[in-house]
Amino acid sequence: MEQNQGPDRRTVLRGAAVASGAAVIGASAASPAGASPTPSAAEPPMSFRADWNARPPSSPVQVLQTPPTHVVVHHTATANSTDHSLDHALALSRSIQNFHMDGNGWIDVGQQFTISRGGHLVEGRDRAVPAVREGVHCVGTHVANNNNTCVGIENEGTYMEEGPTQELVDRLVETLAWLCGSYGLDPQTAILGHRDFNATACPGDVLYAMLPDLRNAVSSLMLAQGMEIGTRTVSVEDRPTYPEVPENEPEGEFLHGPARGPDDFSR
Repeated sequence: MEQNQGPDRRTVLRGAAVASGAAVIGASAASPAGASPTPSAAEPPMSFRADWNARPPSSPVQVLQTPPTHVVVHHTATANSTDHSLDHALALSRSIQNFHMDGNGWIDVGQQFTISRGGHLVEGRDRAVPAVREGVHCVGTHVANNNNTCVGIENEGTYMEEGPTQELVDRLVETLAWLCGSYGLDPQTAILGHRDFNATACPGDVLYAMLPDLRNAVSSLMLAQGMEIGTRTVSVEDRPTYPEVPENEPEGEFLHGPARGPDDFSR
């Protein structure tokens, strides 16, 4: 069992190092004299759709000009693999896409991003990465009735009784910081679990219990990178939760839960 106790301090220290170098997106040397450019979130190392030979979506993915308000943490409800290689991470993305498109009848991968147990971040749905870079929202299929406001990160494994690997947690913190920084979000209110929206076990009891520590680690990393904590929030009272599951939603283990609802316009 590879139990994890929380975000590694190395993640925050790496953020401080990145913030002082050229890896911080947007810190252009061409800024006017006397100007103090606001640092943007450092984009984590990742593999893109071309790297895992993604199929093209069956229909165009919707992109909204209104940025998302939440980042939703999921688990894949698959085996806790001991293969931490990049090849495994890329194969996992291919299998998820095949399941979502061929099994569920969706237009593409449901989630925007996937993190393997080896800590490999992989672009999921088409247009996911360009949308973050442009500050707009690539609509996915991962949290019922809230897909138009939420970015989803699938974390490989099932975390009902054990925690994710340290490699996964470190990359998750970096990815959450990138997303919150890019969209001007406050990690303390923007980072939620799938079960905060829908009746589901996702992202697992253990990973869900880690969310407070993850939020704190993300806030610390953003500050270490020189970013301001965003103020774009949505109150709990204004957040729709627990919609009815559509009758034609494919049946499966309830460890992951509903990914779309009557109010969702995308598949």
